Amino acid sequence: MKRYDIAIVGAGIAGASLAAELAPHTSVLLLEAEERPGYHATGRSAAFWSETYGGPGIQPLTTASGPSLREGGFLDPLGALHIARSTEAGAVDAFLAEFAGTGVELHAVDPRGYLPGLRPDWTLGVFEPSCAYIDVAALHAWYLAAARNGGADLAVSAGLQTAQRDGAGWQLRTEADSFSAGLLVNAAGAWADSVAQAAGARPLGIQPYRRTMLQLETDPAPPTSAPHVQHIGGSFYFKPEAGGRLWLSPHDETASDPCDAAPEELDVALAIHRFEQVVDWRVARLEHKWAGLRSFAPDRLPVYGFDAQVPGFFWCAGQGGFGIQTAPAAAKLAAALLVGRTSDTGIDPAPYAPTRF
Repeated sequence: MKRYDIAIVGAGIAGASLAAELAPHTSVLLLEAEERPGYHATGRSAAFWSETYGGPGIQPLTTASGPSLREGGFLDPLGALHIARSTEAGAVDAFLAEFAGTGVELHAVDPRGYLPGLRPDWTLGVFEPSCAYIDVAALHAWYLAAARNGGADLAVSAGLQTAQRDGAGWQLRTEADSFSAGLLVNAAGAWADSVAQAAGARPLGIQPYRRTMLQLETDPAPPTSAPHVQHIGGSFYFKPEAGGRLWLSPHDETASDPCDAAPEELDVALAIHRFEQVVDWRVARLEHKWAGLRSFAPDRLPVYGFDAQVPGFFWCAGQGGFGIQTAPAAAKLAAALLVGRTSDTGIDPAPYAPTRF
């Protein structure tokens, strides 16, 4: 049985990016339960990069990830318009105050100059020029290729069944085969707590939530210059896509067991209803609908670090819906913690440590 220095459970964006960081320096095994990596949350992303998305606790990871994403060609200009009704001035002020001093560029604007067809009660806006499209599939594929080129092995259809400490590391039994590793990394997304239990670690309360997405044909079609549009109160977001289509979400968060998530008709109807309250565009056709799971720790910050009780068990989980936009910095931070060195991201890892629970 080949022994690896590090085994990573989960080959979505979190596991793949971490493997790419580690593989040139140590032997790495990626274990993926599905037939192909990225089937769940990574493959169902809304595909935008926003420095404000997730709040000030996520922003340092997102901002630090920006340069490498731009240099790699994974971002395209989009811009974000955060909109509010006249009665929501307090929420706008609070949003601006949250990011004051962070370096994130934000401008209070009249939203009517950015979005034609906006209904009259939407009078307040904040523009975030740095928001961008992110090519999720290309980024994930790049990380998988970088991990492979660095010497990492990938085992698919290899859901973890048991993980036993053997004194010097871990004996792992999966649906595909058995493996041996010195360290075990939990990058299992919605299944993070289940993996922890299999390894004898205490679950941290990482809860998956369902998020619904729709692809619409509208009349008129979204202008090519339209930004990503998000309610300051968090009840919807939408953005233009290729071919004159629109991606829309009701920004729902419905607690779920780990599963192959599917959209509920009520959430689909809610999304369209909310959209129709924002602009006077007609929904001509619902072309596609899907759902994914976003997994949060109790304080909604990701978890990076060694478990407090189980030796050799490392958490890389709870990325919510922000794992893709934060992947470069998060992978560097987690890799540094794994090998016991200081990260070059300049980000303090303490807020993300599993010992906070």
